[in-house]
Amino acid sequence: MKRLHETLSQAWLNIQSSLFPWLSEELGPLTVKQQELITTLELLRIEEFICTSRGFPGRPAQDRRAIARAFVAKMVYNLPTTRLLLDRLSVDSTLRRLCGWECKNRVPDEWTFSRAFTEFSKSRLPERVHEALIQESYAGELVGHISRDSTAIEAREKPVKKPVIEAVPAKRGRPKQGEVRVKQQTRIEKQAEGMALVDMIVDLPMVCDVGTKQNSKGYKESWIGYKLHLDVADGGIPVSGLLTSASTHDSQAAIPLTHMSDERIVNLYDLMDSAYDVPQIREISRQLGHVPLIDVNPRRNPALKEEIAAENKRRRLVGHKPAEAIRYHERSTVERVNARLKDEFGGRMLRVRGHAKVMCHLMFGILALTANQLMILVT
Repeated sequence: MKRLHETLSQAWLNIQSSLFPWLSEELGPLTVKQQELITTLELLRIEEFICTSRGFPGRPAQDRRAIARAFVAKMVYNLPTTRLLLDRLSVDSTLRRLCGWECKNRVPDEWTFSRAFTEFSKSRLPERVHEALIQESYAGELVGHISRDSTAIEAREKPVKKPVIEAVPAKRGRPKQGEVRVKQQTRIEKQAEGMALVDMIVDLPMVCDVGTKQNSKGYKESWIGYKLHLDVADGGIPVSGLLTSASTHDSQAAIPLTHMSDERIVNLYDLMDSAYDVPQIREISRQLGHVPLIDVNPRRNPALKEEIAAENKRRRLVGHKPAEAIRYHERSTVERVNARLKDEFGGRMLRVRGHAKVMCHLMFGILALTANQLMILVT
């Protein structure tokens, strides 16, 4: 992590010593939030990932680069709606100029923002920017732990009803001579057999439906919407993410996430809770050169449950903590990132519909969160 810290330190030094003084002369004194936005935009450079239409025939579109910077500002300021963002742009000249509009009348209308957001979601703009940021930041770096978990994303749309699948009664008794009974593969078994990453992602359910989970107090909670799966590196840096239907089990997205993160960084340990206690997930992690640290799931096995409880009691009595147990405590990093995404970067303020737009909205928040965490590592 030494090289990463040196790179970020140099970037922060340039921003603090050169960019802030210059902008202060142009725009006046900068608030703490404005400095955070400037740092985020400087790290992301989202405008470099947008092609301009100037010089082409036809009516030119509104400046998509300024609109993209404004959507990042929306997440940094934690504004719930685009309408509030436009109101802020109309009265805050500093914010307006940081986004790229010199005059108030140059800021486009709300429907132009809506069309631009649709384009960004189709082109996966924030996802591409985040992938490039992670690959550039962690080039040549070795990450200790990747913590994996999911979080509920509530949406304002009607859940899709699941089709009724008629159960085919299984044949009883032993198979006849020469009869071959083919057992249908599960999604995880198909993923473990060597599916391409693109095929794994396409195979995951992505429609809005109803999800149910058990909270920390043992009660069941339900929500309508989606489920966001994240891989988070040490220091609270989101590395990769997937958005699936709310009813998707956490283990279904584990193998695609493992491959996504492996393409972006090099890590040593994969930390997961008992929902990921599946042999195929452990095996894929080992094949990629990682050490899987996954909590054991007794799965209605009373004897195994009692054995685990007794072993934990013995360890507490003698004061012994295995190295694996100490490393496993790092998994709380992903839970803190999920909380920050919802509380500070728009994760609870979903006003769009459809998988692509919901993912785009969340990725703008993850972009702002990633830049913020990278700067926290330095400062």
